[in-house]
Amino acid sequence: MKSDEYFMGLALRQAEAAFEANEVPIGAVLVIDGKVIAQDHNRVEELQDPTAHAEILCITAATSALRSKYLRHATLYVTLEPCPMCASAAAWSQLGEIVYAARDPERGFLRYAPSLLHPRTVLRQGPYAEEALRLLKAFFHMRRT
Repeated sequence: MKSDEYFMGLALRQAEAAFEANEVPIGAVLVIDGKVIAQDHNRVEELQDPTAHAEILCITAATSALRSKYLRHATLYVTLEPCPMCASAAAWSQLGEIVYAARDPERGFLRYAPSLLHPRTVLRQGPYAEEALRLLKAFFHMRRT
């Protein structure tokens, strides 16, 4: 069985791809039974869609591929704590687990509505928080200069 480090590493690579595409560098990977079902990064600028967050894109791709609106046995690895919109999408899909790398004290759902997830969704912080934050800081530093 592949580890949290492996899957979060894939999510971090997606975040790096977002950085290269001049998108906010957040990546996500959705896994069921050790198999990657979907992976993506923020595409808000590319698609000119404020809902095109990495988590939403993964949930949409997975539900489409599985032909099911529920993802009860899935784990979503994401490089930053989900925002309230993404947490709501996770709740509606009854996502089994969310593993995030870095906290988002400014815009993360835990600040606004910690009970937003489905009651059975497991939430935990995983590896690579420092790497994810470093990438985000570099991105916003680049945008300011």
